[in-house]
Amino acid sequence: MTPKVNRWLIILGTIIVQMGLGTIYTWSLFNQPLADKFGWELSSVSITFSITSFALAFATLFAGKIQERIGIRRLILISGIVLGLGLIFSSMVSSLWLIYLLIGVVVGFADGSAYITSLSNLIKWFPNQKGLVSGISVGAFGTGSLVFKYVNAGFLQSFGVSQTFLYWGIIAMVMIAAGSFLVREATEANIPAQANNKQTVERNFTVKQMLRTKEAYLLFIILFTACMSGLYLIGIVKDAGVQLAGLDVSTAANAVAMVAIFNTAGRIILGAMSDKVGRMTVVAGAISATALSVLVLSYVPLNFGIFFACVSVIAFCFGGNITVFPAIVADYFGLKNQSKNYGIIYQGFGLGALTGSFLSVLLGGFHVTFTVIAVMCAVSLLIAIFISPPGEKKRQNHKAVVLSSQQQLSNN
Repeated sequence: MTPKVNRWLIILGTIIVQMGLGTIYTWSLFNQPLADKFGWELSSVSITFSITSFALAFATLFAGKIQERIGIRRLILISGIVLGLGLIFSSMVSSLWLIYLLIGVVVGFADGSAYITSLSNLIKWFPNQKGLVSGISVGAFGTGSLVFKYVNAGFLQSFGVSQTFLYWGIIAMVMIAAGSFLVREATEANIPAQANNKQTVERNFTVKQMLRTKEAYLLFIILFTACMSGLYLIGIVKDAGVQLAGLDVSTAANAVAMVAIFNTAGRIILGAMSDKVGRMTVVAGAISATALSVLVLSYVPLNFGIFFACVSVIAFCFGGNITVFPAIVADYFGLKNQSKNYGIIYQGFGLGALTGSFLSVLLGGFHVTFTVIAVMCAVSLLIAIFISPPGEKKRQNHKAVVLSSQQQLSNN
């Protein structure tokens, strides 16, 4: 590593970028104001964020290839400009389909492109603290959402929904563009060496090589389960508080802030913990706690304390799981193709976001959906307990044979 590289500035730049990207998770503030201004159905407006989430996940499939062609700084800069322009142009339209296109497709794709590449790039700069820096990066994304809930709420109250799109777009564009100038591309020549440990893989997998391993699909199942449980809860937490726990609307609304706080805390705490106790240990614990919480929500008479405790646990575990997974993919398949490899596994996020809501409509409510989530958690827990990096068991068996042979020769 050259002495000119200041990795602290790269962390700072990534934090600024991720906070700007995380502002899209304030979208729930805009549903009712848009419906009131233009006379659209609230349910139709709400579809916008589902499109955004899907476009975000879909973009991660291509972001790594784009980064290889134009570089990390230029990709983040262009993504920030496109995201900002998508929001700014949204302030000028009065068609719901244009909102779907601009906020859903354009903003979502730009957000996902910068999210996956800036996160993966930071992990490459800190190969021996992957969990910690992943927590910092993903935690900044959550912090951006938390902070801008108040910023955008203030803008909406003072200026109205269309003008808020304009100001939001300008601020997000400036943040992401400014952060991009502090980010530097991690290459094999300038990043520090990775310490040898039991999680270090012996070679870097290409996407095709990764997809030939059973571990890729098992990791996808775990991430899909974690995202389905967390994202479903985030979407219905207010309604669940009213219907399941009998809370009044204003009290149940506080659960939204509770989810944001514990979600962000889980990203930082469990990300750092995974470097110490092992990533799959953290995932197994988080999935177990999630399963227990959803079962309590389904079968235990709820009051204020029990409901908020379960909601907090699920949000904390969801934040931790989506933070640890980029580091797990790097542990299992190497750092060289991290953006592309994680982009494949990350599709569990987009599908998980859609599946929870779909199951709720199909199966008829919270209780049955929570039960399905608990079953999926049980399956994922078994996978997390027994899974290991590709070829790890063969290497361990080979080492055991070698040690046994050496022991026999020594005895002879």
